[in-house]
Order: sequence, then C-alpha cells, then structure tokens
Amino acid sequence: MTTKVPAGTWVIDPSHSEVGFTARHLLVSKVRGFFEKFSGTITVADEFTSSKVEATIDAASVNTRDENRDNHIRTNDFFGVEEFPTWKFSSTGLRSQGSDYALDGNLTIKGVTKPITLALEVLGVTKNPYGVNTASFSANTKVNRKDFGIEWNAPLEAGGFLVGDDVTLNLELEASLQA
Repeated sequence: MTTKVPAGTWVIDPSHSEVGFTARHLLVSKVRGFFEKFSGTITVADEFTSSKVEATIDAASVNTRDENRDNHIRTNDFFGVEEFPTWKFSSTGLRSQGSDYALDGNLTIKGVTKPITLALEVLGVTKNPYGVNTASFSANTKVNRKDFGIEWNAPLEAGGFLVGDDVTLNLELEASLQA
C-alpha cells in the first residue's frame, strides 16, 4: 500500500536528514561521505505524481571524516567549490514504480546539468510532537562523476585507478508541511 502524502509545500529538515554518497576507492573498498549543509522543498500535488522537488547542496560542506581528503575534494580536481559552490536538483517528473516511485530531474554539479532518476520510497507520514505533519523519504541513484566534469584520478601500480567513476547518491529525508 502506498503512503498518502498530503498536498502542500514541505520543507526538508536538515537536522533530521542526510545527503550522502559512496565511491569506490582502490578498486576494492568504498568511501562514504555526506554534506553538512543542504536545503529543499517538496511541493506535493493532489495527484502525487504531479509533485515537484527543488534542492540545493552546499558543495563545500562535504565531509568524508578525513580533513585532508575533504580539502582535496573541494579543489578544482573534484568539486571546484570556489567557482561552483552549490549543486542543484530540480525535478522534471515523478512516476509510479511498483509501490515506490522514480523521480526524474536535472542535477547540476560543477556547472554541468545532467538528467538523473532517483529511486524514491515514501517511508511514512506522521505528526511530530509539536503537531506538525512530517514525512520521510528515501532516495538513491548512481551517477558517473566524469559526466559532471569531475575527472581527476591517479593510476594504481597494479592497474586501475584510485577513485571509481560511479558514485552512489543516498538521501534520507524528513520534511515538514508548511502552514
């Protein structure tokens, strides 16, 4: 059964949400990171598949729990945060996919905009202790970082490269309905 999300404007609550990513390292392991600063709105329509999402991520807020790596990621080798301080997502469509959804949209990273599709699950809707309607969503997709101009890499002695091209984006979002 699909959870009904009431129509209206929902604002993402960054203190109860996470925007993270996973990338291959050394071909054999995964490095995880997240962004500390992001915002967004979900405009839910009466017909849920007509809903819209707009979101912004502060690229400089990247955190992989390694200050040296984070500082490198902020440079032009990766995110180029001085010239491209924010990432943006704007939905272009939402369609049912079994009991879940596929959220289509345009993702802009480092000045490059590409279409992506997020696998979206509505986790539930409830009232928080203050009486505010709160909804939770989980979404993920895989992107090729080179599609967004993030090309830096280092060859490994045994073959292959230090950083994998595919990056999985993972979102765990909680949003509150605005009055």
